[in-house]
Amino acid sequence: MQAAPTIRDARRTTNVRRKVAAYVALTKPRVIELLLVVTAPTMILASNGLPDVWLLLATLIGGAMSAGSAGAFNCYIDRDIDRVMKRTKGRPLVTGELTDREALVFAYALGAASIVWLWVFANWLAALLSLAAILLYVVFYSLILKRRTAQNIVWGGVAGCMPVLIGWAAVTESLSWAPFILFLIIFLWTPPHYWPLSMKYKDDYAAAGVPMLAVVRGRAQVGLQVILYAYATVAASLLLIPVAGMGLLYSSVALVSGIWFVAECHRLYNLAIRGQEVSPMRVFHGSIVYLSLLFLAVGVDPLLPF
Repeated sequence: MQAAPTIRDARRTTNVRRKVAAYVALTKPRVIELLLVVTAPTMILASNGLPDVWLLLATLIGGAMSAGSAGAFNCYIDRDIDRVMKRTKGRPLVTGELTDREALVFAYALGAASIVWLWVFANWLAALLSLAAILLYVVFYSLILKRRTAQNIVWGGVAGCMPVLIGWAAVTESLSWAPFILFLIIFLWTPPHYWPLSMKYKDDYAAAGVPMLAVVRGRAQVGLQVILYAYATVAASLLLIPVAGMGLLYSSVALVSGIWFVAECHRLYNLAIRGQEVSPMRVFHGSIVYLSLLFLAVGVDPLLPF
C-alpha cells in the first residue's frame, strides 16, 4: 500500500513548479509567441505551400529556444533596471526565484541547444542565423544600445527580425529578396510597436536611466515618429506583392490593415499635439493585431488558387 504524500513532498512539488515557472518567465514567453507568429507563415511562403511538418515543428522549437535564450540573457543583463521599473518587478531575478548564476547558466545552455538543434534538424544556415539573432539581441541591443541612445529599439530591433530569415533558410537553405522584405517589415514595425509602450512607462524608463524616445522627447515628437515608421511599414508590406508574387488575399489584408494601423497612429499623434490624454497602449496592442493579420495573410495566400 502506497504511503500518502507528506507535507514535505507537497512543498517540494510546489517548489519545483515555481522553479520551472521562473525559468519559463525568464524566456519572455510573450515575445516568443510573437516571433513564432511570423516564422510559420514565412516557411509556408518559402515552400509556396505547406512545408514538411517535422521541419516546421523543428524550426519553431529551435526558434523558441533561441528567443528564450536571448530573453534570459536580457533578464540577466537588465536585472538592475528591472529592480527599479514597476513593469518588470515580477521578473524572476527581481523576486529571487532564480539566482543570477542559475539564469546565466540557463541562458547559455538554451542558446547552445538551439543552435545545435537547428543545425541537426534544419540546416547550417538556420543555425548560424539563430546564433546571429542571439548575439544581436544580447550584445548589440542589451549591452551596447539600450542604455546609450534613444534609437536603441530601432537598431536593436534587428534581432526581432531574424526569425523570418531563419524560417526561410530552414526551408530553402538560402536567402532571397522576399525574406529580406519580411525582415524590413518587422524592422520598420518595431518602433511604432514599442515606442507607445515606452510612452506608457515613461517614468519607469526615466527612473532606470534608459533613454527611450519618450523619455528624451515630448509626446508630439514620439507620435510623429510613430506615424512615419507606420507609413514606412505599410509601404514595405505592399512591396512584398510584386517581389513575392502575393495574391488577392495578402494584397487586400496588407492594404486594409495598413490603413487602419496608420489611422490609429494618427489618432495618437493628434491627441498628443493637442495636449489631450493619449492612450498609447491602444496603438501598442493594435500593432500586434496588425502584424498578426499581415503574417496570417502571408501564410494563407500561397495556399489559395488566386
